Amino acid sequence: MSSASASASASEAYEFNYIIIGDSAVGKSCLLLQFVDNRFQPFHDTTIGVEFGKKIITIDSIPIKLRIWDTAGQERFLSIARSYYRNAAVALLVYDITRRETFKHVANWLEDARRFGHVNMKIMLVGNKCDMPAHKRVVSNEEGEQFAKENGLNFMGTSCKTAYNVDEAFIKTASTVLMKARNGEFDASREVRTTLIN
Repeated sequence: MSSASASASASEAYEFNYIIIGDSAVGKSCLLLQFVDNRFQPFHDTTIGVEFGKKIITIDSIPIKLRIWDTAGQERFLSIARSYYRNAAVALLVYDITRRETFKHVANWLEDARRFGHVNMKIMLVGNKCDMPAHKRVVSNEEGEQFAKENGLNFMGTSCKTAYNVDEAFIKTASTVLMKARNGEFDASREVRTTLIN
């Protein structure tokens, strides 16, 4: 087969690097587990350093492998988390809607992401634990949406327990990155990998 016909029979595929950031116990590991394995684990050991998962999704008939790093939220592990920013195309910045302090710390996490991450890194603010009773919610959706709007972020409320909006958070950001990748806004050897599949 000639190289021309071989190219014609091949289609594009991508790998996108993700990082999940935010305070400890906001549900970062549960978000990863629900997306990758479609299951909820109510009691999860505190992440030490970094956990990793991957999943292949399809957007516009294009296969995309998402490589996802779940970082520890404790301050003593910040230097480890920062080392993963530079290769990430997407950061999911997660807070717990039942713990206001985790929302207050979002600004610090965002500053870190923008300082150490790629200039075109897509950042989505994620208000997690939307399944909790209304009387336990202390951060409204409107507050999350307002912070996101003021800082040029997307916003999504999620529940790892019910899987509400979990897939959507990953798919929506991947769709944006796909468009950016096609426009050459990412380094093909770092944040995004482009390959051909037969």
